[in-house]
Amino acid sequence: MSDENTPESPETPTSTGPDVPPDHISVNPRNKAFDGEKLQRGIGIRFKGKERTDIEEYSISEGWVRVQAGKTLDRKGQPLTIKLKGPVEAWYEDLGDEPPVAKK
Repeated sequence: MSDENTPESPETPTSTGPDVPPDHISVNPRNKAFDGEKLQRGIGIRFKGKERTDIEEYSISEGWVRVQAGKTLDRKGQPLTIKLKGPVEAWYEDLGDEPPVAKK
């Protein structure tokens, strides 16, 4: 076996770089973690090994995602969300089949 460095692949942990999504982002414009430019590119999320499209907010370093709890709304009319804990991976969908993946 060799200890050669291999190019980035979905299995290789990546933490920073121009083509790696941020550690924490939200789709709610009221949230301080909202970033419209980065969301416009399309961010793919894998939570506990399964690709998800219903993620409202995520944090890779803290290992959690927020998803909407049915059609329930809070008292301000915003969707009620629940926090789920587990391994989170994120990538930009516009980079093709094997983009660099941000994970812990």
